[in-house]
Amino acid sequence: MGTNKRAYNFNAGPSALPLEVLEKAQKELLDFNGTGMSVMELSHRSKDYDAVHNETITRLKKLFSIPENYEVLLLQGGGSLQFSMVPMNFLQEGKKASYILTGSWSEKALKEARLFGEPIIAASSKENKYRNIPALNEIQLNPDDAYIHITSNNTIYGTAWNEFPDTGDIPLIADMSSDILSKTIDVSKFGLIYAGAQKNLGPSGVTVVIIRKDLLEKENTNVPTMLKYSTHAESNSLYNTPPTFGIYMLGEVLKWVEELGGVAAIEKRNKEKAGLIYDVIDNSNGFYTGHATPDSRSLMNITFRISDEELEKQFLVEAKEAGFVGLNGHRSVGGCRASTYNAVPVETCRALADFMVEFQKKYQ
Repeated sequence: MGTNKRAYNFNAGPSALPLEVLEKAQKELLDFNGTGMSVMELSHRSKDYDAVHNETITRLKKLFSIPENYEVLLLQGGGSLQFSMVPMNFLQEGKKASYILTGSWSEKALKEARLFGEPIIAASSKENKYRNIPALNEIQLNPDDAYIHITSNNTIYGTAWNEFPDTGDIPLIADMSSDILSKTIDVSKFGLIYAGAQKNLGPSGVTVVIIRKDLLEKENTNVPTMLKYSTHAESNSLYNTPPTFGIYMLGEVLKWVEELGGVAAIEKRNKEKAGLIYDVIDNSNGFYTGHATPDSRSLMNITFRISDEELEKQFLVEAKEAGFVGLNGHRSVGGCRASTYNAVPVETCRALADFMVEFQKKYQ
C-alpha cells in the first residue's frame, strides 16, 4: 500500500482513530495554541494544558450525560489496573463482591479481586463458551455485596450487555473499555465505570473512571496514595503528571463525536456498521457462522468462523492482501474478528461486507 492510503483498520485495540483528529494533531504537533511548543512539551501545571484537561472532562460529562454527583477521573494503568484498584478500594473486610463472568477480561478482574477478599461468581456463560450474556434472571444477587462487577462488552468473544442488571443499593461497577461512548446509557445505574481509552476514546495510555461521589467516602483506608480514587478526585486528576498528549487526543476525539451529533448519532452509525457485517453472516447459509448468540451480539466486535479451517486461513490471507488489517480472532479462540469501534468509517465496514460476499462466491 502507498503511504497515502489508509488501511481498513479493524484492530481490536489500539484501534482506529478519526482521520480528522489525526490530521489536527499533526497540524498542531509542533505549535499548540501559539505556544511554540507541542502539547507534549507543556507543563501540566500551565494554563494552556489546564484548559485542555478541563475541557476534556467537561466534554465527557456533557456527551455521556454524567450526573452532577459523579467525578470523572483521567488515570493511567489501563483497564487492567482497575481490576486491582476496584477491590483494593471497595472490597471491605468481611464483605463479598459479585462478579459476572462473560469472557477473559471478567476472569482477569475476578482473579485480582481474589487477592483482596472473597469474590462470588454471580453468573457465568463460560460453559457455553462465552457465546452469550447471562439472562438477568440467572444472576444471583447477594444483598450484602460490596459491589457487583460486569464487563459491558467482550472483545474476544463478541458479546455485549444489551440490558444492564438493576442492582438496587449495591453499586454496579462496569468495565466499559471496549464500548464506552458507543451507545447511550444511563450512567446513574452505575456506581463506577472504567475504560481504557484505546478503543473508542483515543490512544492508549489514558483510563477514564466515572465514579459516584458517595463511593469515595467508602474507600478502604490502607490503600497506597496513588491507588486511591479520592487522591485523583481531590486533585482533578493532576496529583502527578498525567498522560497529557493522550488527554489532548481524548479531548479531540470527544469534539469529533460532538460534531457527528453526539452519542445518539454514533450509536445509530454503529448499528449500521455492525448490521452490514452481521447481515452477510446471517445470509451466508452457514458459510460464515457468528460466535455470539444474536441476543448478545456486540456492536463493537464481530466474531465469526468459516467452517473449513484452511478456507478460514485463506480468507485472512486474501483479506490482508486487500488492505484489511486486524481481522484475526484473538489468539485464545482463533477465527475472525472485525472490531468496528466508533472511529471505523461506515465505508470500511461496507468494504469488508462486500469482500466477504465475494469471497463466499469464489469458494463456496
